[in-house]
Amino acid sequence: MRHLLSAADLSRAEAIEILDTTATMAATQSREIKKLPALRGLTVVNLFFEDSTRTRISFEAAAKRLSADVINFSAKGSSVSKGESLKDTALTLAAMGADAVVIRHQASGAPHRLATSGWVRTPVVNAGDGMHQHPTQALLDAFTMRRHLAGGGDAGPDGVGRDLAGAKVVIVGDVLHSRVARSNVDLLHTLGADVTLVAPPTLLPVGVHTWPCAVSYDLDATIADVRPDAIMMLRVQRERMSSAGGGFFPSPMEYSRRYGLDGTRLAALPEHCVVMHPGPMNRGLEISAKAADSPRSTIVEQVANGVAVRMAVLYLLLAGGTETEGSR
Repeated sequence: MRHLLSAADLSRAEAIEILDTTATMAATQSREIKKLPALRGLTVVNLFFEDSTRTRISFEAAAKRLSADVINFSAKGSSVSKGESLKDTALTLAAMGADAVVIRHQASGAPHRLATSGWVRTPVVNAGDGMHQHPTQALLDAFTMRRHLAGGGDAGPDGVGRDLAGAKVVIVGDVLHSRVARSNVDLLHTLGADVTLVAPPTLLPVGVHTWPCAVSYDLDATIADVRPDAIMMLRVQRERMSSAGGGFFPSPMEYSRRYGLDGTRLAALPEHCVVMHPGPMNRGLEISAKAADSPRSTIVEQVANGVAVRMAVLYLLLAGGTETEGSR
């Protein structure tokens, strides 16, 4: 694996290799001393052109726990705010001796441009680009699902070696603006899961019916018919809409009534169904406090798993792993 730019680039074998490596990394994080020497002497640059707290801190923690040096680069207050281009920023980082670049950018395709332009010759990890892809979020979601749905027996508590064949996953909400939804559909399909997207028509992208998933406009009917093993609530991304809401739904109250996970819908889910959210949450809009704080919620666990997944990705990119045609 040369770069990690899109969840769609991963084969089933590559995805399982990352998930299995994540299980190994997660096991080390319960020890008193969490640091591993795997990336000692290497430098990872977090290049963030878009605001982020969870993802940036998660990547920073992952790199440091592998003993790498970390440079955090924020567009605000940097030369970028003075007009410096992505190319010049990349050339500067290359001159400073970066061994890997983690990039988040508001423009879809920016990580791919950085990885294929020749500006840097180091591995590039996509930490979210516009409304396009967020592969490490999809990986941590898949790892969380596998731990709950495929763990046990000879696979161990993390479901090592297994995919998600037959798992029924429902993803609800603002699919139109969500790179998380796109990445999850790609990866979960690769791992054999059956995915259903639920959203109002105004929050579904053009061409969604060509995606490898089912589409529904009715959350209650979907819960009753699909009987999901996992339900993921997407954040309503108001920052990507106009100040007036863009006319995507009549009102927050109407959206919550039709597509929010409240106590009634929580009770209608199968007992084993896990509740997920990529965060940050709009409590009371797409998810109620009762659902977010319920025993079946994995939201806090997803954050912890995010560090282990990003440790696995950085380790495989910088210290091992196999190169494939799709990742060159």
